[in-house]
Amino acid sequence: MSKFDQAKMLLKARKIQKELEHQIISVTKGDGAVVVEISGDQKIKKIKINPDDVDIDDIEQLEIWLTEAIREALSSSQRIAAEKMQPMMGALGNLGL
Repeated sequence: MSKFDQAKMLLKARKIQKELEHQIISVTKGDGAVVVEISGDQKIKKIKINPDDVDIDDIEQLEIWLTEAIREALSSSQRIAAEKMQPMMGALGNLGL
């Protein structure tokens, strides 16, 4: 692969990275009690807890909802990133990577 092709791939990778930074994945658990927003580059942007939907005497359930929402959001962001990067993987394979 020529240096020109490598530079084009680097620019494309940076463009994809910027797109992922601006893509927001939102996951809701507990019928709206918990909302987690994460960017496509896996940075947590916001966690919302609706106090009207949370039983203060059942903090364990809140913890479960938070854990599930964060896991699902991370998984979704990883899947989205992999899908966006897939076209580049073939070209990287040509480099022996």
